[in-house]
Amino acid sequence: FFAEIAEFQKIVGSLIELVDRLAKAAESEKMKAIGARNLLKSIAKQREAQEQQLQALIAEKKVQLERYRIEYETLCKTEADQNEFIDQFIFQK
Repeated sequence: FFAEIAEFQKIVGSLIELVDRLAKAAESEKMKAIGARNLLKSIAKQREAQEQQLQALIAEKKVQLERYRIEYETLCKTEADQNEFIDQFIFQK
């Protein structure tokens, strides 16, 4: 009887060790999964911030383009006025 109880305790002890190892492995995998999830969240936030920066840069470049377009039109008008003045001056001589 004592031998059977000792064998039973040995089997139960092995089972407890196995369950403890599995619990530790499960906890380790759980921590890895939490870490991966947090990494994905931080990457998503970084991309969102980068997208906002790029949108702001696009808006800034559009304003700059409009300013250059207006400046170009003004310079074209000035050039046309000057060419007209030169033509009138040449015809008067």
